[in-house]
Amino acid sequence: MSYVPALQIITQRITLQRNSYIDYPVVVGMANIAVQAKINRAILFMVNKLYSDQVSQLLNQGYPQIPPMDIVGWYEIKTNERGVLSLSIGNYTMAYPAAHGWTIIKSLTFEIQTGEIYQLYDLFKPDSNYMNVLSDLISAQIKARNISLISPYPGIKPYNQDYYIADKALVIYYQLVEFTPYVYGFPMFPISVYEIQDLIKPDTPLEKMVAD
Repeated sequence: MSYVPALQIITQRITLQRNSYIDYPVVVGMANIAVQAKINRAILFMVNKLYSDQVSQLLNQGYPQIPPMDIVGWYEIKTNERGVLSLSIGNYTMAYPAAHGWTIIKSLTFEIQTGEIYQLYDLFKPDSNYMNVLSDLISAQIKARNISLISPYPGIKPYNQDYYIADKALVIYYQLVEFTPYVYGFPMFPISVYEIQDLIKPDTPLEKMVAD
């Protein structure tokens, strides 16, 4: 596989009221300006969506209007190599007088030559039965790590399953209290790419991580 340099990424900040701000990544310096713009639009859309989701959740909890709140947004780069950019975007919101805040984390995985975003199902061969395989691997981790549950583990979602790629691992994760207590935070389950390499679809970001 030919060498693909890492993307140059800078941090932009949206300053909100009170002690609130949202830091988010911006890709710069790409030769293909159209692809760069495509990636940055997708990132900013996700940043805005997390903020909107937090506000909607508060209103659904019975607040008559948007309450006083502190917001902190951040991001983490998980992979920036081999033509793959995988990152997580987080948003913590503390609404007053709530007892504790709420955090949402979502991730995006790009193929940087085209700017295409890959959902989890895009990474696997159509006939691979990847959902059952990954669900079984995660169930085994839940047992081995003695993770407490508040409801049965639901398995891999057919659509919109949260994940990111970190070097040689596929990391499947779930939101707060999906099936674990709040104190557990975000349950994350790393799976080695070598453990599932026979299921991986060729020419995908995950396949690029298998190559030496």
